[in-house]
Amino acid sequence: MGGDRWRKGLGPATGVAPATRVDRFEIFFDLVFVVSFFIITRATAANVTPGELLHALLVLAVLWWCWVVHSAVAARLRLGEGFVPILMVVGMVALFTFALALPQTFGDLDKGSAGPVLVTISYVVIRLVHTALYRYATRDDPPARRKLRLFLPEALISATLLLVAALLPPRVSPEVGPWLRDGLWIAVVAIQYSSGLLAGTDGWKITSAEHWTERYDLILIIALGESVISVGVGGNLLGQAVTWPAIPAAIFGILFTAALWWAHFDMIGPSARIALHAAQGHARVTLARDAYAYLYLPMIAGVILFAIGAEELVRIVTDPAGGPMEHGHGPAVPLLFAGVMVYFAANMAFQWRALRTLSWTRVGALALLAAALPVGQHLPALGALGLLTAICVALVAAELVIFADSRAALRRLIHEEKASAEENEAAWRARWHDGGESAPHRP
Repeated sequence: MGGDRWRKGLGPATGVAPATRVDRFEIFFDLVFVVSFFIITRATAANVTPGELLHALLVLAVLWWCWVVHSAVAARLRLGEGFVPILMVVGMVALFTFALALPQTFGDLDKGSAGPVLVTISYVVIRLVHTALYRYATRDDPPARRKLRLFLPEALISATLLLVAALLPPRVSPEVGPWLRDGLWIAVVAIQYSSGLLAGTDGWKITSAEHWTERYDLILIIALGESVISVGVGGNLLGQAVTWPAIPAAIFGILFTAALWWAHFDMIGPSARIALHAAQGHARVTLARDAYAYLYLPMIAGVILFAIGAEELVRIVTDPAGGPMEHGHGPAVPLLFAGVMVYFAANMAFQWRALRTLSWTRVGALALLAAALPVGQHLPALGALGLLTAICVALVAAELVIFADSRAALRRLIHEEKASAEENEAAWRARWHDGGESAPHRP
């Protein structure tokens, strides 16, 4: 009796429909990725070395693969319906634990294996939750079930290698241990992403192109938010009296982040969404995999790299011992410019894969950033931030003028789509206040 009431209270788990959009639970789930991006950036910014940057990118790649698997499940099953949120909360706990243990993953080997083992256990739990949900979602789809069996070896091998990377390096010589650990993590990343390409697209299905694109767009916005956080953390602006140098530094931080948002979400992102809607079957799945699952990763990596550089530069600008005329130290300026260059290069690859077009303005901006990098290294920290901001804002302004006709046609199409959808939704919801059969029951 109690079990029946539980099932009735939870309601049935339901599949994704062609017009499904992201629900609130999925946005709630993304909070753990906010924490993950924050921890990766903070841990790396505390000690910026080539080794630490490699470790940050490896951790990000494994974390992103969990996101890709998560999005494959969400493409089949509504994550906020029925019993699914309960399992997803278990996944959130595991992912949160995974994020908290990340700083110890590549720590000193003489400190033991507790942190790396916790990362491995959390990773296994995340993969088990996603596997269980995908198995349920494909219970009536034999081809998709066969595809799941193809990916089980990848999950088992990657989890085993992560466990070996946690346990074995502390037991070998201090000279060999770090190299062995890094090599095992590189092998995990190689196995994960090669399996996605080698397995093909048979059995996969993107029921709602709208849901898929919206899901990835939201996680990119979360990553861009990390650069805003970095400006606040680098300037020590929280709880402190605002200084005059902090004001232009904060303005530059917001402006170049907004320019990067605009560069993707004004024309490229909406056009790619339409392209995914237009594609069907194998073409849709391949486009979703290549453009979103794979090419969003370097965009997010670029965001984290320039966030690390921005944090250090803002810290220098607001430090009383340095000030706005102090030059950037170490890799701060190269990371700032290189991160934006990686973001634009990945965005251009995304544009080519989704739309088969390439904007010459982006090529010019990339070349200008490369030329401006050595100049920025000889400027004060605030000047380097201002130079980068000027290039990014100039790109946005130039494209607004150069592509005005194309942009107007795209925005008109998007507006018509939104107006039509909102009109249909309003007509359906009118039943609620008209007292029709579909009026909601009050508890």
